[in-house]
Amino acid sequence: MRIGLVGYQGCGKSTVFHWLSGCPPDPSARMGQSASVPIPEPRLEQLRQLYQPKKVTPATLDLMDTPGLSRSHEGNAAKLAVIREADCLVLVVAAFDGCDPAAEWRSFEEDLLLADMEVVSGRISRVEASLKKPLPRQEHEQLEHELRALRDVLGALEAGRPLRQKDMTEEQLRVTRAFRLLTEKPRMVFFNTKDSAQVLPQWVEGLPADVPVVAAPAALELELSQLGPEDRAEMTAAYQLEGDLRERILRQMMDAAGWLTFFTVSAKEVRAWLLRKGGTALEAADTIHSDMARGFIRAEVMTVRDLVRLGGEREVRAQNLIRHEPKNYVVQDDDVIYIRFSA
Repeated sequence: MRIGLVGYQGCGKSTVFHWLSGCPPDPSARMGQSASVPIPEPRLEQLRQLYQPKKVTPATLDLMDTPGLSRSHEGNAAKLAVIREADCLVLVVAAFDGCDPAAEWRSFEEDLLLADMEVVSGRISRVEASLKKPLPRQEHEQLEHELRALRDVLGALEAGRPLRQKDMTEEQLRVTRAFRLLTEKPRMVFFNTKDSAQVLPQWVEGLPADVPVVAAPAALELELSQLGPEDRAEMTAAYQLEGDLRERILRQMMDAAGWLTFFTVSAKEVRAWLLRKGGTALEAADTIHSDMARGFIRAEVMTVRDLVRLGGEREVRAQNLIRHEPKNYVVQDDDVIYIRFSA
């Protein structure tokens, strides 16, 4: 799972990256940098206590810091290209020193539209050029279908309507899939404040209701993270900050990107895994190991909640709370899964 941090120059984006990843920004990384970040997961500790495994492995996300954008929009399309492979965009918005956070995220929406318009219009030009050449009938018809779909997509972008997968036709999704359009991606807004974790109402006025928001003083949190436990606790209380703010934000990023957590357990290893929401037991098996997917027989499923509530796997089995599920079972967050498969 890739999370792309984006924002305008001076918004504190690299400070957010440093705080969340623990990795100092690299000034020589002109196209940005990335870091693998373990996702805080309290249920792993609960499972560790139950199974006492030799190893505990958290799920991780790839956090990408990207080049700062220009508020004039010049050159931003090229800079945004580096995050087309991201699963979710996190816009870091400056909310300090007299900045206008609402104007900033609205300007960012415009940058996304412009970047996608450039990609789609470029493809339209190439398709139009191909249609002027002699082509087999079937290929000509396919290109005409693609051109109609692309023109509809471009029209929506030019009208200032960000794309959402749920609003697009199957044909539009098919012809744009390879473009990884930025306006299609889930997003989240991170208001970078001076000393508060509060989102003010005027900042989010007009922001789509399905875009999650969070506020945090990244520079202060970074400073706190580098203190010893006692000093950190004292300053956290003095500034009335949440002690688990970093952990909560990382989990919010995962949720905003549309992923969930399932678990595998044994005396050897307790492990958290990521799966896209709506993913099946067969996809979960493939996430663990491709051999499990090829030889899939069934999934034996219980929940962390039942394991903790009843005190262990033996008690869960005694209560007949382990389910046998087929390959098309839709995995739920909190599932603990055993994959039965033939080698």
